[in-house]
Amino acid sequence: MFHYTVETNKTMDKALQSLEESLKKEQFGILWQFDIKDKLQEKGLDFNQPYLVLEVCNPREAQRVLTQNQMVGYFLPCKIVIYEDAGQVKIGLPKPTALIEMVNDTSIKEFAEDIENRLIICIDESV
Repeated sequence: MFHYTVETNKTMDKALQSLEESLKKEQFGILWQFDIKDKLQEKGLDFNQPYLVLEVCNPREAQRVLTQNQMVGYFLPCKIVIYEDAGQVKIGLPKPTALIEMVNDTSIKEFAEDIENRLIICIDESV
């Protein structure tokens, strides 16, 4: 499976706040937050589903992996989404291990596994 997704009973705002705190523990920061619902409505489109896309990064880890293979930059920063689906708040991410397979470089597989595990811990802690 290319993604990891969990459900939470928290509101979108509380889930975001909790996720941000968990990410800080792992030295990840939220570089950018894209509110798809607001942007589409701003453009006059009918889209009422709350949906946030977060771009998260640990600068040291980004530097480390880009030094080994610059193609990984195509996947950086890492993305985490928080959205509502039929009234249920979900948090998920595309798995770095699935993305890294496209680069076809076994030397960075362990790196992807480490980042994936750390981000999953952050998501699980925020539920």
